[in-house]
Amino acid sequence: MNILLVDDEPSILTMMEKVLRKEGYTSIQTAASAEEAMQEINHLSYDVILLDVMLPDGSGFDLGPKIREKTNAYLLYLTAKTSDLDVLTGFAMGGDDYVTKPFNPLEIVARMKAVERRIHHTQASDNKPTLVHDFGYFSINEITKELTVNGKTVPCPAMVYKLLLYLAKNPNRVFTKADLFDAVWGMDHIADDNTIMVHIRRIRERIEPNPSHPQFLITVRGLGYKLVKDSSI
Repeated sequence: MNILLVDDEPSILTMMEKVLRKEGYTSIQTAASAEEAMQEINHLSYDVILLDVMLPDGSGFDLGPKIREKTNAYLLYLTAKTSDLDVLTGFAMGGDDYVTKPFNPLEIVARMKAVERRIHHTQASDNKPTLVHDFGYFSINEITKELTVNGKTVPCPAMVYKLLLYLAKNPNRVFTKADLFDAVWGMDHIADDNTIMVHIRRIRERIEPNPSHPQFLITVRGLGYKLVKDSSI
């Protein structure tokens, strides 16, 4: 994670940087004023910002909305004030959490590790492969191995399903007959144009409202076939 520490007390900056580096965090920048903080934020993207409320050139609460205009980083206010109003002000000014002075640096480390876990979980979720390929009028479910067309499950022979699934995983991309044969049947089989044409027709009979005038599985004259993702159906 990229971490920015903003505080006008050098001892706090030094202590926090030392503790964080000991915990394995290496991308750490520091700032001693609101102006320096904004320069850093304009220069680099941060995951966590530890922001002191009392800065020599302004309030961290006033800086919060400006930070929010630039980044969605986890914003942790560091404050000597403990009243409910101050806490609510911090949240209203874009803060995600707060820690009161004096503080245990390991408390901040624990919160940063929690942020890191959330970031990794989000990235892992974003990288999960798509297992349901939805084309609106029809969809292919890799888990159940089912083709659903206009809300109804449609029987699909194995090789027809495999060919359709391959096209669905690569929407709007043109494939020659040879491309499709190699990808679905494999190199051990002898390429046969008629085999591809028969399976293309069987797919159209299942997914097209009018197989004679296909709107999803399109023939690209002289090149091959493609499965259109953004059909108007």
